[in-house]
Amino acid sequence: MANIKETSIKGLLILERPTFADNRGFFREVFHADELESVIGQPFKIVQVNHSRSVAGVIRGIHADTWNKLVYPVSGSAFAAIADVRPDSPTFGKVETFTFDEDHRYGLFISKNLGNSMGVIGPAPVNYFYLVDDYFRGQTAVSVIYNDPDLNINWPVANPILSDKDLKNPTLRSLYPEKFKS
Repeated sequence: MANIKETSIKGLLILERPTFADNRGFFREVFHADELESVIGQPFKIVQVNHSRSVAGVIRGIHADTWNKLVYPVSGSAFAAIADVRPDSPTFGKVETFTFDEDHRYGLFISKNLGNSMGVIGPAPVNYFYLVDDYFRGQTAVSVIYNDPDLNINWPVANPILSDKDLKNPTLRSLYPEKFKS
């Protein structure tokens, strides 16, 4: 049975399932659709499975895509930061962070339009799977610079390696200036 935990951001869930280890290694079910759907109150129909591999020092994101996703870092050590970049959300600008390593493996359900980002914090590459309920068509709803001062993410990655695209992402304040007027 899954232990599905809500976070302080609506639509961001932690999915923990038991691990069965023996002298051969371990076995773990990552998620059951029926359990997740009972919590989110809607179907989660996986139509695409993505796999990214990132080397030490890489930061990917912050990308708020137009689909729901379940992410699961399969190997390596990763730091994930999920930001609420939905301008109409009561938790707009809030960030939740997570660390994944050999002793802490679990899934995250990330609702559409939440900003997803991940950094490699160990020497080994991170293999990161994400299951989505819509097809990639080159669209990303919103991208935000990884070191946005308003999000104040304390990345445990020195001298990060970023894509040219991610280096050019705007700040949250430049995307939604009306949210920052006093």
